Amino acid sequence: MKPIVIDIHAHYAPKLLFQRFEARAASFPGVRLLREGDSPRLQFPGGEPTRPLNAKISDLADRRGWMDRAGVDHQLLGLWTDIEGYELEAKEGAAWSRFINECMWEELREETRFTPLASVPLQDGKLAAEVLAEALKLGFAGAMIGTLPEGVRGGTLDEPALDPFWEMAAKLGAGIFLHPMYMCNDARLLDMELVNAIGRVAETSIAVSRLLFSGHLLKFPGMKLVIAHGGAALPYALGRLMRNYEYLPKLADPKKGFDALFFDSCVFDPETLEFLARKASPERIMLGSDMPFNIGDPAPRKAVEGAYLRDAHRRAILGETAQKVFRIRPDCWCPN
Repeated sequence: MKPIVIDIHAHYAPKLLFQRFEARAASFPGVRLLREGDSPRLQFPGGEPTRPLNAKISDLADRRGWMDRAGVDHQLLGLWTDIEGYELEAKEGAAWSRFINECMWEELREETRFTPLASVPLQDGKLAAEVLAEALKLGFAGAMIGTLPEGVRGGTLDEPALDPFWEMAAKLGAGIFLHPMYMCNDARLLDMELVNAIGRVAETSIAVSRLLFSGHLLKFPGMKLVIAHGGAALPYALGRLMRNYEYLPKLADPKKGFDALFFDSCVFDPETLEFLARKASPERIMLGSDMPFNIGDPAPRKAVEGAYLRDAHRRAILGETAQKVFRIRPDCWCPN
């Protein structure tokens, strides 16, 4: 195991995706690319154009500079979830995910400080399973998925049609990073940046609660499901979920499912991280920054190093657990 600091929660949009789009556009009739200077946007069926692309999300030089300042040796790079395209028809969605993964892999294969996380067509469980297996065979670390498998149409992760994906993830022992989508229809969230500040916390909490009560984390035990933003509200709400289970015994035991989860450390606060470590155990937490977005943690090691943890637990969070959960590239760069 390499003595490296690994950030498992970061976002990336490959430049090749936009450079090659017109040449491949016939394969994606449901995708519109709106070029607006250095900030292109994409549009998928039934939805509004995405937010303009943040230039930093594709800038590897800027990213490496930030990593040096933050003391991060290696990053797992997942797609910007706005452009997953879950609204596309299944076969087109699979072609879109494969195109994304092709661009990701080509752009990052010689970049030894990064290992990509795959996109999968979550709108179709069987195709998602196929694309996941292909990506892992190629060398991806795992996959990043969103909380809404049908995009703007919604959907839930516990739908039986998605079972082939969860089965494949379990069979392959894949690390699956679950990230909240940008779909919050509550008007109270439309200002004050509340979508990011609290809307995503609610979105993750709902999606994972369904997985806990449906028993998916017990049904597919080989899967390594990693929850963004320190598990959102779930560590704090676990007692409430247990009370719900006590008088609705047909549900799966949420505590057993919770104990199978992994979490990133993106909570910004040492005391909050200590609470998560007590609820989930330090061995199930990995460093996460959510960079390069404004809501990300510009100094992700600060909470880990400021928390009251044993040295062994701190080492696990900073890099050892990530090397057990995800398939980090074997030639990953190490500091001198």
